Amino acid sequence: MASGFLIRDGSEHDILNCIELDHSYSTDFVWQMSVSDTAGEWQISFKPQRLPRTLETHFAPDEARLRAALPSDQCFLVAVAKPEPILLGYLTLRANLPHQIALVQDIVISRPYRRAKIATRLLSAARQWANEHNLLTLCAENQTKNYPATLFLQNAGFHFCGYNDHYFPNQEIAVFFSQSLR
Repeated sequence: MASGFLIRDGSEHDILNCIELDHSYSTDFVWQMSVSDTAGEWQISFKPQRLPRTLETHFAPDEARLRAALPSDQCFLVAVAKPEPILLGYLTLRANLPHQIALVQDIVISRPYRRAKIATRLLSAARQWANEHNLLTLCAENQTKNYPATLFLQNAGFHFCGYNDHYFPNQEIAVFFSQSLR
């Protein structure tokens, strides 16, 4: 467990260390989506579904997405242990300036350092960055099978705001959460 850590802007030198972090997670639940189309009325619902056994999942890091977050008009934050400079986690955020939306794409904390408020502090720094760039809404994308991340986002004050049924490269469903920054 990290006794102390700091949040700083990520750099190109951090990308390899970010990729090497433990991106795996385990869950006993997933969000099950159902769609009903009756007489021109669509009803879409998401509900938590208990799995018959724990699902161990590895989220593949995306070097191109990390690099895309490097420019100053985007946000790439890292959490680094003190006093030893060990990378604990990172956050990437894409700014959509015309719509004044900040989209959190990645919040990754290496497994040995989870539940130490690192993700909460990264998210707080991302909120501050978004406010400084005059963005009005903070959104986050998540896979339906990443139930722990969904709970984290809900506990952080995010609310469900939509989905895309073929969003990720592996064609998995994305659920989106948002919160107002004003």
